[in-house]
Amino acid sequence: MDRTVSIISKNFKKYNIESIDEYLSLGGFKALEKAFDLGPKGIINELNASGLRGRGGAAYPTGKKWEQASRVPGHRKVIICNADEGEPATFKDRYLLQYDPYKVIEGMIIAAITFNANEGYIYIREEYKYLHDKFRRAIQLSKEKGFLGENILNNGFNFDITVFSGAGAYVCGESTALIESMEGKSGRPRLKLNRTSEKGLYQLPTLANNVETLAAVTSILYTGGEEYGKYGTPSSRGTKLISLCGNVNRPGAYEVPFGVTLREIVYDIGGGIKEGKALKFLQLGGASGAIVPPSLLDLKYCYEELGNKGIDIGSGAVLVADETNRVVDFLKSVQDFFLHESCGKCTPCREGNRQITKILNRFVTGEGSVEDLKTIERFSNVMKYASFCGLGKTAPTALLSAIEHFPIEFYQQIHRVRKTS
Repeated sequence: MDRTVSIISKNFKKYNIESIDEYLSLGGFKALEKAFDLGPKGIINELNASGLRGRGGAAYPTGKKWEQASRVPGHRKVIICNADEGEPATFKDRYLLQYDPYKVIEGMIIAAITFNANEGYIYIREEYKYLHDKFRRAIQLSKEKGFLGENILNNGFNFDITVFSGAGAYVCGESTALIESMEGKSGRPRLKLNRTSEKGLYQLPTLANNVETLAAVTSILYTGGEEYGKYGTPSSRGTKLISLCGNVNRPGAYEVPFGVTLREIVYDIGGGIKEGKALKFLQLGGASGAIVPPSLLDLKYCYEELGNKGIDIGSGAVLVADETNRVVDFLKSVQDFFLHESCGKCTPCREGNRQITKILNRFVTGEGSVEDLKTIERFSNVMKYASFCGLGKTAPTALLSAIEHFPIEFYQQIHRVRKTS
């Protein structure tokens, strides 16, 4: 099995994004033409055949999501592309925006055909400001060629896309918080009395998808759902863009078929650990992901095998830490991030992050205690089960997995106090 593939990523660095003609020469907008021929039901059938799941982290079957959304009535509907890529160690969506924006645009139009929507927005995080004008230019060139605007490809279908700039809040990666932000409110998650597909932006039916998901839709319609579904494993079909970073020789965004092992990702794709050092741990899925010890390196990178160990693929980040990193120091950096990014809406997340940060600081300085370890684990579980949204529920994931796999790191910090007392 090839360790990397080029389906979603096949156009990376192969054309000048200032030239839509170069994109067309690579087969650009052929998937859109096919989408008009297939119609909404045919598009959904292709997605179901591919086995595509949402690539933003939730991993909900895309075909099922679109089928449910397509049944929602309404004369005014909205498509949102979620490009608020705020998960630390994650940058695969940035690669798509930077090197293949038309594929994302094409995916948004295909979503609009399926959902019968005429309005589209791409919410790009503020830190990607240098990409905002580039994407606007791609939109303009698409309009000039008749792929956006009125009567697209003479099919009587109207759809347009607007770039919306986020303010850099991590919690706005959650779709309802993103929508609140777009409406001019504080970016805080909504109480989900209705699905977003029923009442989303301005209470209109709204279909929101991640950048990679929409790019994958374009690739699937271009190659065919069955063909795309041949990659991966029986339960995790297709490919995944990963963001490989940290103490590896070849960091970058790579497309891999589900089923490669973590060892292959680190040592074959990533070229091994820098300076020949030993691997200490991985973190999968970004800051909200689990800490993975070297003993689990032969796990396959797929939903079922990782899920059986309580590990999520999440955003697709694979962060590599070598032997020079202390687990408690790494956890403190993760915890500082969540303390800063918690929106404060619910008590478990707001106060839990604050108290966990205080306790972690004691472990970092060698002033922790056995009681602190019990307390920090108890607070983490309260956050995991009682927080309002995914931020609070997943913020303690790294900590809980580190306690499970690296308990000695915490006890060493307790021992330091005993030795100096």
